[in-house]
Amino acid sequence: MKSDRLLSILLLLQTRGRVPAHELAERLEVSVRTIYRDVEALSASGVPVYAERGRHGGIELLAGFRTDVTGLTADESRALFILAAQGAHAALGLDAALGSALRKVMAALPAPHRPAAEVTSRRVLVDATRWKGGPQKAVDLDVLQDAVFADRRLRLRYRHSDAKEARTYTVDPYGLVSKAGIWYLVADRRAKPRLFRADRVRSATVLDDPVRRRPGIELADLWEVLLRQVEERPGGLDVTVRVRRDRLDLFLRLSAAWLVALPEDDGTSEWVTARLSYGVLGEARQLLMFADRVEVLSPPEVREELAAAAASVTELYQRPAGGQG
Repeated sequence: MKSDRLLSILLLLQTRGRVPAHELAERLEVSVRTIYRDVEALSASGVPVYAERGRHGGIELLAGFRTDVTGLTADESRALFILAAQGAHAALGLDAALGSALRKVMAALPAPHRPAAEVTSRRVLVDATRWKGGPQKAVDLDVLQDAVFADRRLRLRYRHSDAKEARTYTVDPYGLVSKAGIWYLVADRRAKPRLFRADRVRSATVLDDPVRRRPGIELADLWEVLLRQVEERPGGLDVTVRVRRDRLDLFLRLSAAWLVALPEDDGTSEWVTARLSYGVLGEARQLLMFADRVEVLSPPEVREELAAAAASVTELYQRPAGGQG
């Protein structure tokens, strides 16, 4: 609706200052011509907005102009009160601030929208943590936050998952991301995007040097690139297995990260064939959790790896408890 778009333009200008017309057009998914028509409509309604053309031009509100209008629709009001689980806010030290902010938003909502927003806050909860993911190591995000918000470079001592010793990196942080309950620092190292898992940071120091972010690149842009790199990374080992039907649902849930595609299932066979892709041979050991309900058909080296691992476990439990071997 045009009224929603006009309000969106007003709020964007109020929070961002001068914004190029083409950027507004991209954000609102309309043409630049439409944006200029909307600016004329705002001006005609008494909003002190003006446009400057040229290379460094843009659309801007008159200095000092503010509006207290929220303009929230009923659905927008409800969306604000679909709360994330407390973990993310607690890690950032923002639990109290979140509660205070939501109370203020509730007070500012149009009266007809308040009951629906309140019900939503008690009926919908988003919990991004993994089911039965085990206890997560406490992560101190204070120094990482300081660097992100102060626009300063960071020196990290960081241990990769496949390394015994930590390494030192100087990075340019873009921001922090919480994914499935795990915090990541998104940063450039030598102008290349990198992902650092926060619980593997052994130490962090905020440097005096200003951050060197690439022009026009935002946190969301880098996160999309890094996600694509991780998700499209080719597996090093293709494995074909057959799964007993009575364990198929559990297998699909626990092996989702390695599945190449959903198995073809006629709904009647006792066994169902599936294909997986592992980065390294050792990852295939996760199949041992299914015991005799999953059989590896190929390649031979995976069968040998699982047989050796199973034999080691059998040998261990054939010894007296606490015995030396």
